Amino acid sequence: MMQQFEAAKARCPGALVFFRMGDFYELFGDDAREAADLLDLTLTSRDKGPDALPMAGFPHHQLDTQLVKLVAAGRHVAICEQIDSPASADGKPAKGLMRREVTRIVTPGIAADETLLDPTRSNWLVAILPCGGRDDSTAQVGLAWIDVAAGRFEAAVVHRDDVADQILRLDPSECLCGEKHRAAVAELVQPAGGRLVTTRPDWWFDAASADAAIGRALGSRRLEGLGFELPADTAGITAAGAIVAYLEENEPAAITRIATLAAWRPGRRLEIDEASRRSLELVRAVATGRREGSLAGVLDRTRSPMGARLLGEWLSAPLVDKVVIDDRLDAVATLVADASLAGRIAATLTGIGDIERLVGRVMTGRAGPRDLERIGRATAILPDLVAALNSAGGLLGDLRDGLDPCPDIAARIGSTLREGCPVFARDGGFIRPGFDAPLDDLVELASGGKAWITRYQAEQIERTGIASLKVGYNRVFGFFLEIGRAHSEKVPSDYIRKQTVKNAERYTTPELDERQRQVLGAEEEAVRREILLLDELRSFVAEQRSRLDRAAEVLAILDVLVAFADVARSRGWVRPEISESGELLIEAGRHPVLEDLLPAGTLVANDLALAAGGAGAPAILLVTGPNMGGKSTFIRQAALAAVMAQAGSFVPAKRARVGIIDRLFARIGAGDDLARGASTFLVEMAQTARILNRATPRSLVILDEVGRGTSTFDGLAIAQAVVEHLQGRIGCRTLFATHYLQLAALDRLPGVANVQVLVKQHKDELVFLHQVVPGAADKSWGVHVARLAGVPTDVIDRARDLLLGFESDAVAKPRRKPVAQDQLSLFE
Repeated sequence: MMQQFEAAKARCPGALVFFRMGDFYELFGDDAREAADLLDLTLTSRDKGPDALPMAGFPHHQLDTQLVKLVAAGRHVAICEQIDSPASADGKPAKGLMRREVTRIVTPGIAADETLLDPTRSNWLVAILPCGGRDDSTAQVGLAWIDVAAGRFEAAVVHRDDVADQILRLDPSECLCGEKHRAAVAELVQPAGGRLVTTRPDWWFDAASADAAIGRALGSRRLEGLGFELPADTAGITAAGAIVAYLEENEPAAITRIATLAAWRPGRRLEIDEASRRSLELVRAVATGRREGSLAGVLDRTRSPMGARLLGEWLSAPLVDKVVIDDRLDAVATLVADASLAGRIAATLTGIGDIERLVGRVMTGRAGPRDLERIGRATAILPDLVAALNSAGGLLGDLRDGLDPCPDIAARIGSTLREGCPVFARDGGFIRPGFDAPLDDLVELASGGKAWITRYQAEQIERTGIASLKVGYNRVFGFFLEIGRAHSEKVPSDYIRKQTVKNAERYTTPELDERQRQVLGAEEEAVRREILLLDELRSFVAEQRSRLDRAAEVLAILDVLVAFADVARSRGWVRPEISESGELLIEAGRHPVLEDLLPAGTLVANDLALAAGGAGAPAILLVTGPNMGGKSTFIRQAALAAVMAQAGSFVPAKRARVGIIDRLFARIGAGDDLARGASTFLVEMAQTARILNRATPRSLVILDEVGRGTSTFDGLAIAQAVVEHLQGRIGCRTLFATHYLQLAALDRLPGVANVQVLVKQHKDELVFLHQVVPGAADKSWGVHVARLAGVPTDVIDRARDLLLGFESDAVAKPRRKPVAQDQLSLFE
């Protein structure tokens, strides 16, 4: 048996092996030690002494529960099952060692079971192939990513500086790379947070090997026909080939889920870097890591897991094509205006389930009766959805026309399966009576055969003359004849006493014993027959994969559009006007997340006017005011409004006009990166450098407190230089929040203006009005804010005295360092 275990370990290096022994899964050696810690299992041993082999285990019915914990911890698990039946043909226990084989390998990136996945997010496995050295400024990286449960498979070639952005956008559960690239890949993904990186042989990432793997997965389709350009996309295709090899090694059945390989192109979506995604909390709150408290949490009124996942994708990668954006907004506007239509669609979508992942289970052969029943229920409502959209036009009409009602699928499943199917096929009882005559006969026989029992009972009553004689059945004694003790003298001699009960005796006969053997055999045969019929149904549904995938896609889009409309209607949001002219005009704008959290009517609305190049409105707004005054909220809500508009959502404002943004940069707050030896200021400067090097005139830049991590004059100098570069070299729309009040003098530059967050002092109290108005603040109010935070009174008093002294010195000793003629002095 231990040889079997060692063979399983050799087959799956690096995986914890769940070794089936009877009703338990056991782990041995180092696997047992690791599992004992992760799963809180008791570590035992059959022997004593220092050389004893550690063991740990759990009942087989806890498998799904334990898998969830290990996948969440980033572990690989190999499940080694007993292949032989524990009972021989005659029903007696089998003798000798049973065969065991690894039947399944589960890793975080290829987990596809419902219990292992978050229904609101896709589960991506990403392969990474670096090309060129780390110091090569033109170095490219091949990327490929797959959601095994949904069968979505894409590949791209990106600049090495964009890898972290893509990783944060996808948020993969597992990254794959060649052994020689492990250090390089770890460095590439590090800015996107800790990621599980799995290494595999370097030859997997060889172009020839990868091409062969892609050929096995996709057949004869040419990659050029899928949108790839050779040789430019070779690295991305090679990374995709490595993913196929990984699936062949660990989950071969998942390859049947792959329908195609799509080419992903940068520039076709709003590009949002990794720091901006964190700052804006688009799909996950930084504090909790959950959707609640993020922009997605506010907008997520979806009715299906498919819609919830698509919503996150739309917010993570908004559109940049005006026509497509307006198509979405037209659809949302129709649903906002026609609440009845939106309500009918929402009611139809409620409870529709996760067709996308259910089809994945069908393709891998793991779909049970209940999974197929869910697909049947989902397809049964498609005609109602088509009817609801009968008069719709635009995008809604296109979705209706692209939605196959799938009546044959619904009919086939409905006629095959009864309602309330069990999860597992082994439980039986899921085929609808009347669907299969041989099965009906077996079920009748397995249930004892009411007709036979009635006839046999009548025969025995006539034979014995005992009118009260009954034929009964229980699982312990099987069939029996029950006769009251008052008639004991009439019992025939060939009756065999089986059991004594109160006031009666129970007997059997050779005919009853034979019937019992037939019944027991019929039960097993009926389950086998049901499983055969289920396999046939599963094969039929698998053949309809492309139709079901398209239906799932349409349903998810409708789900998100209805969710957008629900939120817009209930909160009084407006449709943004989309333009190509480079402005960002928002009247009475509000922060969507704060609006959701605060009591109605308490959030202060503010106006914003920006225009790229300073045409008609300033390109750069310098935002000043005290801490807690609302500067960060004001600049964040501008970025969120742009993301929402380009994703196709209405926005929280009285009116909005959004010029399409190609790249969004939001540097709001920074922290130490201790793992890389980077201080807060270094992280801040690295993020600022990225913005200055990559922003375009169509970008939106949000900067908060640039330069605060160093000395006052160093920080002030850097802040001014950054503003001058954005104004003179790039000309993009910028919101620049700062405590450096001296920067207000930069409003003399073309396209630069000041706004301030209002605050009032009442006696010794500070009142935050949260209103943003033109002009620059003349005080920072830092000491007052410290007082509100609970700093001891003696410290506050000392700080006030020092502040007065510092301000007097600044006035008495003005800085007189000469400045170049083409630069503006902050201290003139």
